[in-house]
Amino acid sequence: QVQLMESGGGLVHPGDSLRLTCTASGFPGGLTLNYYGAGWFRQVPGKEREGIACMSEGDDQPYYPASVKGRFTISRDSAKNTMYLQMNNLKPEDTAIYYCTVGNLYRHCEGDFRNWGQGTQVTVSS
Repeated sequence: QVQLMESGGGLVHPGDSLRLTCTASGFPGGLTLNYYGAGWFRQVPGKEREGIACMSEGDDQPYYPASVKGRFTISRDSAKNTMYLQMNNLKPEDTAIYYCTVGNLYRHCEGDFRNWGQGTQVTVSS
C-alpha cells in the first residue's frame, strides 16, 4: 500500500518561501516514484481540493494553474522516492492544507489519484 507523508508547512509572512516535502513508500513491485504521475493539491475549508502542481511520469512540462504559475515549482527525486513543492513569493491566498498524491495523471491535474498524504498546513499572514 502506497503511503505518502508531507512535511515542511508552517506560518510565514507574505513574500516568504517554503519548500514542502512528500516522502513516498510502499510502491508495488519495487517501482519508484518516477513511474507515477505526481501532484500537489491544496484545500481551504468550504472549498474543493485544488490541483496546483502536477507532473506526469515522464516529467515533461509540469502543469500549474495561473494562481501559482511562476511562483511554485514541483520536482522529484526518484532515488529517494521524494517529491517537493518549492513555493516562492507566498501570498495570504496561498493559505491552505497542502496534500501530495501519486497515481495516473491524465492532463493538467486531472487523474486517478487514490493515494494521498495527511496534509500539511501552510499559513501566510503578516
